[in-house]
Amino acid sequence: MTADHQTLALVLFSAFVAVTLGITTWVSRHRHGSAEEFYAGGRLFSPMENGFAIAGDYMSAASFLGISGLIALFGYDGLLYSVGFLVAWLVVLFLVAELVRNCGRFTLADVVAARMNERPVRIAAGTSSVAVSVLYLVAQMVGAGTLVALLLGGEGEAAQTWTVIGVGALMVVYVSLGGMRATTWIQIVKAVLLMGGAIALTVLVLVRFHGDFDQLLRTAAERSGHGDAFLAPGLRYGGDWTARFDFISLGLALVLGTAGLPHILSRFYTVPTARAARRSVVWSIGLIGGFYLMTIVLGFGAAAIVGPEAVRGSNAAGNTAVPLLALDLGGGADSTGGTVLFAIVAAIAFATILAVVAGITLASSASVAHDLYASLRRRRSKPRSEVAVARTAAVGIGVVAIGLGLLAKDLNVAFLVGLAFAVAASANLPVLLYSLFWRGFTTRGAVWSVYGGLIPSVVLVLLSPVVSGSADSLFPALDFQYFPLQNPGIVSIPLGFLAGWFGTVTSAEPPDAAKHAETEVRSLTGAGAV
Repeated sequence: MTADHQTLALVLFSAFVAVTLGITTWVSRHRHGSAEEFYAGGRLFSPMENGFAIAGDYMSAASFLGISGLIALFGYDGLLYSVGFLVAWLVVLFLVAELVRNCGRFTLADVVAARMNERPVRIAAGTSSVAVSVLYLVAQMVGAGTLVALLLGGEGEAAQTWTVIGVGALMVVYVSLGGMRATTWIQIVKAVLLMGGAIALTVLVLVRFHGDFDQLLRTAAERSGHGDAFLAPGLRYGGDWTARFDFISLGLALVLGTAGLPHILSRFYTVPTARAARRSVVWSIGLIGGFYLMTIVLGFGAAAIVGPEAVRGSNAAGNTAVPLLALDLGGGADSTGGTVLFAIVAAIAFATILAVVAGITLASSASVAHDLYASLRRRRSKPRSEVAVARTAAVGIGVVAIGLGLLAKDLNVAFLVGLAFAVAASANLPVLLYSLFWRGFTTRGAVWSVYGGLIPSVVLVLLSPVVSGSADSLFPALDFQYFPLQNPGIVSIPLGFLAGWFGTVTSAEPPDAAKHAETEVRSLTGAGAV
């Protein structure tokens, strides 16, 4: 990068940080200190506002940079990620979103605890939610350190270290001072910036090829060096059966795990009614669907204009494909247009990371305070004391994330994202679906379902090739690889469902038919919902 790139990117980063800190300060002066205000923003957001915030929470830097990079490098097989993330959102939309909004209050554990013995269920669900959130958070922190340090021209250890610390400090400030209201407005600003940037780049790519998408694909295939194979399945996942099962496992984790991510589902508690939740989903699905369609154009555009070799030369994983595409579309490295467009894309990526980590931190601190702390106390805590615990938890989670991010800053963090989704799909989704739809589900079944998915998913990743046994592992000098797949979802997700079933059928506790009926009516009609 030139000095102009670095200076302009830094100015735009600083402008976004100033705006978001201004929002947080303004919100902190108008908050009431109640649990509803901190966890759900007072449930005062309109469907349009919440729709933009949901989209902002869902469209991460992995989508903006990662998917486009994979398409630029692997063509059709990279495009499967766009399809997977969009299908995952449809699972959330049609299967759990409205039901969770009607049954819960602040966290995922509220839904499960509604018809069970609260204490063990809240501890299990809270533990799982915190585990998912922290793993997802560490991946974002490490990604922020690597990406922002690279965009600012500092690839050394000091630049990465201070970036991780800075992002961690900002997310603690956002959450502890502003709560859900500040986090929501940050996500809205981020969604507007991300959609605006994606639309501008997509239009520029299509203008370059005179609106002829077929010519774009043909050019991308020619420059890829693989010819027509670039536009057909198998370039990345067409190897042996292990590779194919690995892809199936990853797909299951992505599609099913999204429905169990705490920071996504908590967004449905910020609107006043179930009708408002449905309308906000309509807004978000339009934004999310349009965005993932644009990532396809950006990915093939990077392959056709920049070229896979240039993308791979800049970053082996392809994460710099979109910034390099912006540089070329703006006129090249030595042009003013290229400098400005490159810096804008860098700022949007930074805004994306900050918004996502703020949402994850809020969800994990809510689980600590509302589920774990309130359950472990002999007396139920008062709302104000619970909020104080949540703010303290945000600081503690921020410190842990910074520490783990610094330890992992030189490692491949793809396994952290996959593990977060696998844990969510293995531990959170089975207990959620059983609680909503199985009349005979019991407390033992709920607890066993959570731990029966959580423990195997973590253990299998530790025994997989991402940790040891190969040159690309986290610890290449060691070899305790006994599980051949990189993602455990294909094994741990069925285990989560099986453990919940087995715990229920072996339980001496009779299911509470009255509570199930109440939950069923509330989930389907919204009657009695908070």
